[in-house]
Amino acid sequence: MTTTARHLATIDLLRARSFDGSRGFHLAELATSEEFWEDDGTRREAVGDQYEAEREGLAVLLAARWGPPRRLPLGPVLERSMEGESIPEPWSTLSGHTPDLYLWEADGAWIGLGVSQWDKELPFQLLAVVTTVDPPAEPLPDGDGSPQA
Repeated sequence: MTTTARHLATIDLLRARSFDGSRGFHLAELATSEEFWEDDGTRREAVGDQYEAEREGLAVLLAARWGPPRRLPLGPVLERSMEGESIPEPWSTLSGHTPDLYLWEADGAWIGLGVSQWDKELPFQLLAVVTTVDPPAEPLPDGDGSPQA
């Protein structure tokens, strides 16, 4: 089985799992890179590009199933959390290490793909999440174009 086929099988397994008695989400590391403690930045950049390319490839295959994904930037979610807003899981934790997710809604669940890195020396992770918890609503701009409080 190819790496891509394993990733798709893992996503299908997450979707098939029951949410009864769970936190309302399932999260899987599809791939994890090496660490970058001794790196001058060049290897980290190349690996980051590779992980983004893997996500893009999976997104194309998943788009064939469920249509084009929605992109959810998680930086604003992290900011809202740090300002004291209660953000539900898995969105709160994901926002601390995953810049954005590609999201699809299918069969009553959200399916997301993201590339995570907790810090520049730590590994990249290609993540898949399946959840029944709706993503945080994006703040609507008020009359002057700035986000509402």
